[in-house]
Amino acid sequence: MNGEDVSFTIPRGASGFYRPRDGPLPVTDLASFRTALYAGARVAGGTVGGWEPQAYPRTFHTATVTHPHGTDECVVLCHAHHPWVAFAREDRNWYTDEFLAPPPWARVFGDLGFTVLSRAQLTTALSAVDTSVLTRAEWRQIRAYGITTLGGVLFNAWA
Repeated sequence: MNGEDVSFTIPRGASGFYRPRDGPLPVTDLASFRTALYAGARVAGGTVGGWEPQAYPRTFHTATVTHPHGTDECVVLCHAHHPWVAFAREDRNWYTDEFLAPPPWARVFGDLGFTVLSRAQLTTALSAVDTSVLTRAEWRQIRAYGITTLGGVLFNAWA
């Protein structure tokens, strides 16, 4: 893992599930994400392609940044409940280990208050992550879908 710190504690709401008695989940500010997205595209010398706000059952917003001359496209994922950003090659409804290393222009997200998750963090085995906050219901879904990585818990579409 290239000596990169991959430690992570999963907080309440990370999987998108919640118990009504615990109150509503936090919400990542969509306007802030869009601001960071457009700023990142400018730094990359690219443009924002399509973007789609989170919709049930997905736990994340998606957008694309297309590089000059349409040569390459990067999918930007933003968690709907925590200000986490990740990157992928293709747009999907859920991810397990299909994450990319953050591009150089991803620093803009960090500058604007988001946490940019590395590929190493996202592909970390759940056994190496603090999962103590996860409920039995969340674990049932994780097992049912065969999720084994942190990224699989964070960027999913439980049905």
